[in-house]
Amino acid sequence: MIGRLSGLLAEKNPPAILVDCQGVGYDVLVPMSTFYALPAPGERVTLLTHFVVREDAQTLYGFATQAERAAFRELLRVSGVGPRTALAVLSGMSVTELAQAVAAQQPVRLVKVPGIGKKTAERLLLELKGKLGADLGAAAGGSAAMPADGAQTDILQALLALGYSDKEAAAALKALPSGVAVSDGIRLALKALAR
Repeated sequence: MIGRLSGLLAEKNPPAILVDCQGVGYDVLVPMSTFYALPAPGERVTLLTHFVVREDAQTLYGFATQAERAAFRELLRVSGVGPRTALAVLSGMSVTELAQAVAAQQPVRLVKVPGIGKKTAERLLLELKGKLGADLGAAAGGSAAMPADGAQTDILQALLALGYSDKEAAAALKALPSGVAVSDGIRLALKALAR
């Protein structure tokens, strides 16, 4: 019903924002990735939206990118996952990180998201397998972050195990020369991350 909003950003109160569209204020819930990308109040903002109508509420969810909205809609198709849980997942990890977790079937990455337990994480991975993958990762601009071979996968896992975020580890992987050995790759990535 409402696919896009464009107007002035009137208020920011995470995860809710108020967008003034020619005198009409729309309350919109956004994931934190979108929230951090918002301009200052009083400036123009355009959001892609998803409108959820339930018996007791009508809620508008907003997204900065098409990939975020597509991932949100895929998450809603998973049994037992509602809009709030889908919003929590997208607030806890980027679309690229989610696509990587699904492709690698890593429930540990999803369990880090507040409100996601082991069973929910496993159900998400099972039901999203094949539906949320390289196409969304590429749409989010993250195709280069996907490991190309076994060595890069091992390097990525090592960096994650050392406590680096998915974003930091992916950035370090991009800087590595192609065909690098695992031990050399880890050493080079750690040097790059130490700067």
